[in-house]
Amino acid sequence: MRALDLLVVALIAVPAAAAADTVIAARTIRAHAVVTAEDLALSKGTAPGALGEMSAAVGLEARVMIYAGRPVRAADLGPPALVERNEIVVLRYRSGGLVILTEGRAMGRAAAGETIRAVNLASRLSVNGTVAEDGTVTVHGSKP
Repeated sequence: MRALDLLVVALIAVPAAAAADTVIAARTIRAHAVVTAEDLALSKGTAPGALGEMSAAVGLEARVMIYAGRPVRAADLGPPALVERNEIVVLRYRSGGLVILTEGRAMGRAAAGETIRAVNLASRLSVNGTVAEDGTVTVHGSKP
């Protein structure tokens, strides 16, 4: 009797899942563009990996080109980049009470929390660091 109850519950749940909405691109969204509500629309039905709510995409950056009418997947979006390639950034190294700040050149794009490679402009050495919320790069090997 319990197996029959589970089957009935499963059959009732399937039509509800099919009625879900999928977020699609209302127009072509270029890579590196910040997504706005005007860029999105809702479509009936579901698509594997696609977002179900527009609020989940607004304010994020498109990591790839998203064509009009195509589903918007969570994997296609990420936080907006704070550091652009070739941008001059502040490098921060911290060890105990010692803090060293210097300028560096970013070798790629990155958002807060992502690792980036940069060249120290004073020493010409390449270092890896994590982008902070304020756009500075905390050099690995240093303690926060």
